[in-house]
Amino acid sequence: MKNGIEIRWHGRGGQGAKTAALLLADVAFKTGRNVQGFPEYGPERMGAPITAYNRISEDVIRVHSNIYTPDFVVVVDETLLDSVDVTAGLKTEGAIIINTPKKREDVMDKLRGYKGRVYTVDARKISVETLGKNFPNSPMLAATVAVSRVMEREKFIQEMRASYEHKFAKKPEVIEGNMKALERAFDEVEQDIMRDEA
Repeated sequence: MKNGIEIRWHGRGGQGAKTAALLLADVAFKTGRNVQGFPEYGPERMGAPITAYNRISEDVIRVHSNIYTPDFVVVVDETLLDSVDVTAGLKTEGAIIINTPKKREDVMDKLRGYKGRVYTVDARKISVETLGKNFPNSPMLAATVAVSRVMEREKFIQEMRASYEHKFAKKPEVIEGNMKALERAFDEVEQDIMRDEA
Protein backbone atom coordinates (compact mmCIF):
# COMPACT_ATOMS: atom_id res chain seq x y z
CA MET A 1 0.00 0.00 0.00
CA LYS A 2 1.63 3.23 -1.16
CA ASN A 3 1.17 6.58 0.61
CA GLY A 4 -0.20 5.01 3.75
CA ILE A 5 0.53 3.28 7.01
CA GLU A 6 -0.60 0.06 8.62
CA ILE A 7 -0.96 -0.39 12.39
CA ARG A 8 -1.56 -3.55 14.40
CA TRP A 9 -2.98 -3.36 17.93
CA HIS A 10 -2.51 -6.05 20.58
CA GLY A 11 -4.61 -5.97 23.73
CA ARG A 12 -6.99 -7.97 25.86
CA GLY A 13 -10.77 -7.95 25.69
CA GLY A 14 -12.16 -5.04 27.70
CA GLN A 15 -9.06 -2.79 27.49
CA GLY A 16 -10.28 -0.76 24.53
CA ALA A 17 -7.77 -1.75 21.83
CA LYS A 18 -10.58 -2.30 19.34
CA THR A 19 -12.20 1.00 20.33
CA ALA A 20 -8.88 2.84 19.93
CA ALA A 21 -8.40 1.39 16.42
CA LEU A 22 -11.93 2.47 15.45
CA LEU A 23 -11.43 5.95 16.96
CA LEU A 24 -8.17 6.37 15.06
CA ALA A 25 -9.92 5.40 11.82
CA ASP A 26 -12.70 7.87 12.60
CA VAL A 27 -10.45 10.87 13.28
CA ALA A 28 -8.17 10.07 10.32
CA PHE A 29 -11.24 9.88 8.06
CA LYS A 30 -12.27 13.34 9.24
CA THR A 31 -8.91 14.68 8.03
CA GLY A 32 -9.70 13.42 4.52
CA ARG A 33 -7.85 10.09 4.55
CA ASN A 34 -9.03 6.74 3.34
CA VAL A 35 -9.20 4.44 6.36
CA GLN A 36 -9.86 0.99 7.71
CA GLY A 37 -10.25 0.07 11.37
CA PHE A 38 -11.27 -3.45 12.27
CA PRO A 39 -10.74 -6.16 14.88
CA GLU A 40 -9.72 -9.75 14.28
CA TYR A 41 -12.44 -11.72 15.96
CA GLY A 42 -11.47 -14.62 18.18
CA PRO A 43 -12.98 -15.61 21.53
CA GLU A 44 -14.59 -12.34 22.55
CA ARG A 45 -14.28 -12.74 26.28
CA MET A 46 -12.95 -10.29 28.82
CA GLY A 47 -9.19 -10.66 29.20
CA ALA A 48 -8.67 -12.80 26.07
CA PRO A 49 -5.96 -11.57 23.66
CA ILE A 50 -7.39 -9.53 20.79
CA THR A 51 -5.88 -7.97 17.69
CA ALA A 52 -7.16 -4.92 15.82
CA TYR A 53 -5.89 -3.14 12.72
CA ASN A 54 -5.73 0.24 10.99
CA ARG A 55 -4.93 1.18 7.43
CA ILE A 56 -4.71 4.91 6.76
CA SER A 57 -3.86 6.19 3.30
CA GLU A 58 -4.04 9.14 0.95
CA ASP A 59 -5.07 6.66 -1.75
CA VAL A 60 -8.07 4.37 -2.08
CA ILE A 61 -7.44 1.23 0.00
CA ARG A 62 -8.08 -1.91 -2.03
CA VAL A 63 -6.64 -4.45 0.45
CA HIS A 64 -9.06 -6.09 2.88
CA SER A 65 -6.93 -8.68 4.67
CA ASN A 66 -5.41 -8.66 8.13
CA ILE A 67 -2.10 -6.79 8.42
CA TYR A 68 0.99 -9.00 8.40
CA THR A 69 3.80 -6.44 7.93
CA PRO A 70 2.70 -3.41 9.96
CA ASP A 71 4.53 -0.10 10.09
CA PHE A 72 3.59 0.26 13.75
CA VAL A 73 2.54 -2.09 16.54
CA VAL A 74 0.70 -0.96 19.66
CA VAL A 75 0.73 -3.20 22.75
CA VAL A 76 -2.01 -2.17 25.17
CA ASP A 77 -1.20 -4.95 27.68
CA GLU A 78 2.46 -5.68 28.37
CA THR A 79 1.70 -9.21 29.66
CA LEU A 80 1.13 -10.13 25.99
CA LEU A 81 4.88 -9.73 25.41
CA ASP A 82 5.30 -13.09 27.13
CA SER A 83 2.75 -14.99 25.05
CA VAL A 84 2.31 -13.23 21.69
CA ASP A 85 4.96 -12.49 19.04
CA VAL A 86 4.00 -8.81 18.87
CA THR A 87 6.92 -7.92 16.58
CA ALA A 88 5.99 -10.52 13.92
CA GLY A 89 6.34 -8.83 10.53
CA LEU A 90 6.94 -5.39 12.08
CA LYS A 91 8.99 -3.22 9.74
CA THR A 92 12.41 -2.22 11.09
CA GLU A 93 11.84 1.38 9.95
CA GLY A 94 8.60 1.40 11.95
CA ALA A 95 8.14 1.33 15.72
CA ILE A 96 6.46 -0.47 18.60
CA ILE A 97 4.62 1.37 21.38
CA ILE A 98 4.10 -0.52 24.66
CA ASN A 99 1.91 0.31 27.64
CA THR A 100 4.27 -0.28 30.56
CA PRO A 101 5.75 1.64 33.48
CA LYS A 102 9.16 0.21 32.48
CA LYS A 103 11.81 1.95 30.42
CA ARG A 104 12.40 0.66 26.90
CA GLU A 105 15.71 -0.98 27.95
CA ASP A 106 13.74 -3.15 30.36
CA VAL A 107 11.44 -4.64 27.71
CA MET A 108 13.93 -5.18 24.86
CA ASP A 109 14.58 -8.80 25.85
CA LYS A 110 10.91 -9.62 25.16
CA LEU A 111 10.91 -8.17 21.63
CA ARG A 112 12.67 -11.08 19.91
CA GLY A 113 15.58 -9.03 18.62
CA TYR A 114 13.48 -6.26 17.04
CA LYS A 115 15.83 -3.56 15.73
CA GLY A 116 13.40 -0.69 15.17
CA ARG A 117 12.27 2.10 17.47
CA VAL A 118 10.67 1.19 20.80
CA TYR A 119 8.54 3.55 22.87
CA THR A 120 7.00 2.93 26.28
CA VAL A 121 4.19 4.89 27.90
CA ASP A 122 2.61 4.28 31.30
CA ALA A 123 -0.98 4.46 30.03
CA ARG A 124 -2.33 2.92 33.23
CA LYS A 125 -0.82 5.65 35.40
CA ILE A 126 -1.94 8.41 33.03
CA SER A 127 -5.52 7.12 32.82
CA VAL A 128 -5.83 6.54 36.59
CA GLU A 129 -4.55 10.07 37.29
CA THR A 130 -6.75 11.76 34.67
CA LEU A 131 -9.85 9.54 34.61
CA GLY A 132 -9.76 7.81 37.98
CA LYS A 133 -9.82 4.38 36.30
CA ASN A 134 -7.54 2.20 34.20
CA PHE A 135 -8.66 2.97 30.64
CA PRO A 136 -5.38 2.67 28.72
CA ASN A 137 -6.82 3.14 25.24
CA SER A 138 -6.92 6.98 25.21
CA PRO A 139 -3.25 7.42 26.21
CA MET A 140 -2.20 4.62 23.81
CA LEU A 141 -4.15 6.25 20.98
CA ALA A 142 -2.34 9.57 21.56
CA ALA A 143 1.03 7.80 21.77
CA THR A 144 0.29 6.04 18.46
CA VAL A 145 -0.54 9.30 16.69
CA ALA A 146 2.62 10.91 18.13
CA VAL A 147 4.89 8.10 16.94
CA SER A 148 3.24 7.41 13.57
CA ARG A 149 2.74 11.11 12.74
CA VAL A 150 -0.39 10.08 10.93
CA MET A 151 -1.82 13.55 11.59
CA GLU A 152 -0.90 16.85 13.19
CA ARG A 153 -1.27 16.99 16.96
CA GLU A 154 -3.62 20.01 16.92
CA LYS A 155 -5.94 18.38 14.38
CA PHE A 156 -5.95 15.12 16.33
CA ILE A 157 -6.76 16.84 19.64
CA GLN A 158 -9.49 18.93 17.98
CA GLU A 159 -11.15 15.89 16.36
CA MET A 160 -10.89 13.80 19.54
CA ARG A 161 -12.53 16.56 21.58
CA ALA A 162 -15.41 16.68 19.08
CA SER A 163 -15.71 12.89 19.24
CA TYR A 164 -15.72 12.80 23.06
CA GLU A 165 -18.18 15.72 23.26
CA HIS A 166 -20.55 13.77 21.05
CA LYS A 167 -20.08 10.48 22.91
CA PHE A 168 -20.07 11.86 26.47
CA ALA A 169 -22.35 14.89 26.07
CA LYS A 170 -23.77 14.49 29.60
CA LYS A 171 -20.42 13.71 31.26
CA PRO A 172 -18.12 16.75 30.96
CA GLU A 173 -15.70 15.29 33.53
CA VAL A 174 -15.16 12.26 31.26
CA ILE A 175 -14.46 14.54 28.28
CA GLU A 176 -11.92 16.59 30.22
CA GLY A 177 -10.29 13.51 31.76
CA ASN A 178 -9.85 11.93 28.34
CA MET A 179 -8.45 15.15 26.87
CA LYS A 180 -5.89 15.38 29.69
CA ALA A 181 -4.95 11.73 29.13
CA LEU A 182 -4.41 12.36 25.41
CA GLU A 183 -2.29 15.48 26.01
CA ARG A 184 -0.13 13.83 28.69
CA ALA A 185 0.59 10.73 26.64
CA PHE A 186 1.39 12.84 23.59
CA ASP A 187 3.78 15.00 25.64
CA GLU A 188 5.59 12.01 27.16
CA VAL A 189 6.09 10.16 23.88
CA GLU A 190 7.02 13.34 22.01
CA GLN A 191 9.87 13.91 24.50
CA ASP A 192 11.20 10.41 23.75
CA ILE A 193 10.91 10.99 20.00
CA MET A 194 12.81 14.27 20.26
CA ARG A 195 15.50 12.55 22.33
CA ASP A 196 15.86 9.86 19.64
CA GLU A 197 16.10 12.45 16.88
CA ALA A 198 18.62 14.65 18.71
